[in-house]
Amino acid sequence: MEKKKSKKEDVIWNKAEEVLQAVRPYIQMHGGDVRLIEIKNDTVSLKIDGACVDCPLADLTYNKVLGTLLIEKVPGIKKVKLV
Repeated sequence: MEKKKSKKEDVIWNKAEEVLQAVRPYIQMHGGDVRLIEIKNDTVSLKIDGACVDCPLADLTYNKVLGTLLIEKVPGIKKVKLV
């Protein structure tokens, strides 16, 4: 049974999804995609799909570029990891 999210967790989740929605078209143009899997404490877990899985720039794109965006735009997020 999935744990019910608090109102604060819902706000963080929704804001993180907004950030991902804004960049998703650019990622999809290259045959990839990204999904928000979990937010636990101050860490966002992302899953990459499609062409991004084997891309040598995936680490840079997700950990540096997208990670920086999420940390800057979503209060409470301090870390981003790929799962």
